[in-house]
Amino acid sequence: MSSKTPALTADEVRRIAALARLELTPGEVDLFTIQLGDILRYAADLQTIDTSGVPPTSHARIPNDTWRDDTPQPSLPAGAVIANAPDASERPVLFRVPKVIG
Repeated sequence: MSSKTPALTADEVRRIAALARLELTPGEVDLFTIQLGDILRYAADLQTIDTSGVPPTSHARIPNDTWRDDTPQPSLPAGAVIANAPDASERPVLFRVPKVIG
C-alpha cells in the first residue's frame, strides 16, 4: 500500500462517527482508525493505476440482451387456478393466505 496518504487519526474517526450519529467505544475507534485508514490508502493506490488504454464503462460486466420480448401471454383460467388452491373462493376469486403482519 502507498504511504503517500496520511493515516486517519482517532480524532478524525470520532468526528466522522459524530457526523453519522454513531456512538463508538474506544476499541471501535481504534479498530476503525486502522480499517478506514487502510481503505483510504487502498483507494489512493487505485488512483495510481494507468487506465489510459481502458475504455470508460457504465457497468462492471458487458451487457448483453438476455431478456425475452415482453409480449402478452394468455393467463391460466381462474377455475384452474382455484382448483389447485386450498381454501379459495371462486366468486370473487380470492386466496386465503397466512397472516404475515401483526
